[in-house]
This record gives sequence, C-alpha cells and structure tokens, in this order.
Amino acid sequence: MPSTDNSGSSSPLASIGRSIRNRRREPSHSAEVNHEHSALDSELESFQNQVAERFQNLSAANADELLSISWIQKLLHMFIGCLEDFRVILLKNKGQTSKSPLDRLADDFFERSVKALDICNATRDGIEKIRLWQKHLEIVLSALECRHKSLSEGQFRRARKALMDLALMMLDERDSGSVFSHRNRSFGRHHSKKDNPQHSSGHSRSLSWSVSNSWSAAKQLQSISNNLLPPRANEIAATNGLAIPIFTVSSVLMFVLWTLVAAIPCQDRGLNVHFSVPRNFPWGTPFLSLYNRILEESKKRENRNANGLLKEICQVERCARHMTDLVDSIQFPLAEEQRMEVEQGVQELAMVCETFRKELDPLERQIREVFRKIMNCRTEGLDILSKPNDTE
Repeated sequence: MPSTDNSGSSSPLASIGRSIRNRRREPSHSAEVNHEHSALDSELESFQNQVAERFQNLSAANADELLSISWIQKLLHMFIGCLEDFRVILLKNKGQTSKSPLDRLADDFFERSVKALDICNATRDGIEKIRLWQKHLEIVLSALECRHKSLSEGQFRRARKALMDLALMMLDERDSGSVFSHRNRSFGRHHSKKDNPQHSSGHSRSLSWSVSNSWSAAKQLQSISNNLLPPRANEIAATNGLAIPIFTVSSVLMFVLWTLVAAIPCQDRGLNVHFSVPRNFPWGTPFLSLYNRILEESKKRENRNANGLLKEICQVERCARHMTDLVDSIQFPLAEEQRMEVEQGVQELAMVCETFRKELDPLERQIREVFRKIMNCRTEGLDILSKPNDTE
C-alpha cells in the first residue's frame, strides 16, 4: 500500500509559510524580498490546488470510464498541464533552481524524466500491438458479416483462423524479439525517413530506436520511483518551498507512467510500485484514491493483467472468447437462432473496432506530445542548472 504517513496535521503549504515567515523576520530581508516571497507563496499554493483539482476530475470517472482510452487521454492532458505549470515556476525561479539543494532535487527530476521517455516508446509499441489485434478482429468481421449474404463453412473457417491467431498473439507475453521492438522509431526521430541509427542527438538513449529486447517496464518504473519521497522540512525551508512542486510533478509523472504500463501492453509489465504521498497534500487524497482503484481493477482481472487494463482490451478479450466459443459450436445447416447470435457477436466486435479506429491515432499523438513536452522541459531545466551564476 502507498505510504500515507505525515509529520503532522498541518498541510505542507502551511510548513512553507512558517519557514518563509521565519526567514522574513531576519533584518536583512527587505520589503521587496518579502513581497517576492509572498508572490511565490501564492504561486506554489495555486500550483498545488490546480494539481488537486485535476486529480479530482480524473477520480470522478465511474467504473466504465476509468482506464478507457478516453480516460487515458484525459490523464495525459492533465500531465501536460501540470508539467507546463511546473515549467513556468522553474523559469521564474532560475536563480534559486541552480543553487543547492534545489539543483540536486531538480536534477533528480530530470533524471527521472529522461527514463520516462522509454515508457513513452514502449507505450507506442503497445498501441501498435493493439492495431495488429484490430486487424485480426476486422478479418473476423469481414468473414462473418452476414446482412446481405448467407454464411458458409469457409467463412467460419476464416474467422476461426483469425481468432486463433489473435488468441496466440494476446497470450504471448514474451514478444521482446517481435517486429514491434525493431520497426518503430522513437517519437524524437519520426519525421525523417532518412534517419540513420548513428545520427541521434546526445539527449538520451530513447532518441534512437524503440526499447531494446532486454528492456523491462517493471524495472524502469522501479528505477524511476527510487527515492521519490516527500521533501523534508529543512529542504522546504532551504528552497523557499520550491522542493514541493518538484516532488509534486515527479509524483504526477510517476503516476502517469505507472498507469500507462498498467493499461497498455508493455514489455515485461509490472505494477509493483509504491507511492509515498502524504494525504495532507491537497492532491494526496484523489491521487491515492485513483491508485487504489487501479490496483483493485488489476486484482479483478484474471492472468494478472497479461494484456493491460485498458477497457477496450478487456472488451476485445471478452468478445474474442465469446466469438471463439460460438464459431466452435456452429453446426450446418445454420439455425436461425445461431445466425442471430453470430450477428450480435459481430456487432459487439464492430463497436470495439470502431473505437480503435477513432481513438488509437489521437492517443498515439498525445503520447508523442507528452514525449516532446518532457524533452523540452528537461532541456530547459538542464540549461538552467548549467548556468549557476544566473540570477532571476
């Protein structure tokens, strides 16, 4: 379970206020400095409240909405908003960001963010995998669509083969050597068809091809979550409260990555990550509520979420099982009752395919945008850290 321990009943924002007020009592602090601190206090509080509101909106989803493609898109939109707000805070406080101990905390975040790029690439691979499932479903639809024709044994054999191929693909959890791992370019290099593997920039390994065969989503999440702990009181005081938005955006990043791995097929998936988020943070309660709901959803699924918790994947699995049982039980000549049952199954499959046709491309574009936003924020942040003598 995630840690909910805290060091008192007061909020972290109150701790920020006390720390800064104590510093203001020193004679060396002018009225101008006090005014600047007051503006920073308001900005930090606003950031925390905006994150809380965004998580509350996400947690308002009912059971049918949670972990659907449309909900994942809302999650990614929320993250982009939080990252942009954090970026503004960072740019407004360049002078402090480049000083100890804030420089260390910021550098830790940028290290986590570059590791996050591999999760984006792995998620892209997962979407491509779903597209292949979709192609097999469409073969079934094409074979069994019967509004204007009678169904023959040959059509059922074709549908059965597509369903068997689909079942084998969905059962194979160790496909690291598959076509997905080799043909997809990373989001950072997709524009040029003339790219060559040695012409990548030096930002990170994720700017080359997609994740390697030995890469593990579970291990990557563990690596990103290492030492992700709420800032201590002395860190809050020493950074004028700026340690808290760094922890906040790191936690939001971690939650988004964890949810993507939970929802979408990824290489060596795993959800064994714990979050240390005190409930006295404004966003702590809705954050932990969503975390627990997703964990509960994972427990409901058989086979330990082998293919992902995405609602549409669950629908594919359910429809495919039903159609397989139906196709295997068909006898000729086809009875009217069986024909109607086939039509109903085909309609259910058609709805899932239509959702994939409409929503997979926008989802992939949004993940690409997340990738780029992370890269841009990291590049700007590292530039700030490389110029320690700059002032605000």
